[in-house]
Amino acid sequence: MNKAILGLAAVAIVALPVMAALKVGDKAPLFSAKASLAGKEFNFSLQDALKKGPVVVYFYPSAYTQGCDIEAHTFASEKDKFDAAGATIIGVSGDSLERLDQFSADPNYCAGKFPVASDSDLKIAASYNLTTSAGRAGMTDVRGVAIDHDFIERETFVIGKDGNIIATFSSKDDKLSPAAHVDKSLEIVQGLASK
Repeated sequence: MNKAILGLAAVAIVALPVMAALKVGDKAPLFSAKASLAGKEFNFSLQDALKKGPVVVYFYPSAYTQGCDIEAHTFASEKDKFDAAGATIIGVSGDSLERLDQFSADPNYCAGKFPVASDSDLKIAASYNLTTSAGRAGMTDVRGVAIDHDFIERETFVIGKDGNIIATFSSKDDKLSPAAHVDKSLEIVQGLASK
């Protein structure tokens, strides 16, 4: 009897669909989230942002960690070029809104130039089929502050005004540096603007 139950359980697990990463041409899941811009909280809506033009949605593990800091600083440095291409930038992580208020205003990182959204329940990441992992006990950020949230894999999506994914790339699959996510995103939105 136990072997039969275990056998059925194994078949059921194998039959479950595997979450596939979203790909070019897929409809981007719409989301709304609490976000921070220059330390001021607001509700970000992807649907509203798409009315203005393409949107770069970049997921990152945690504010105030080495790669994420480089990526945020690079997006902030290039923000005027994204604006010229008519594109919106939104960063998404599992960080609390309190951490993001600080990070979004910090002149060394987001510098008040673009918003970052809190996905503390990881629902947005799940809708994009992204991998999450538990933070390590005792882990601290570059300021020595404890990191008490789960991490979302680094993945960037460029979404067209029509809501379809135009490009997607990750550090895991594409072996891109955090700064390269910014460079590739900018190249794509500038290409859209020139059409």
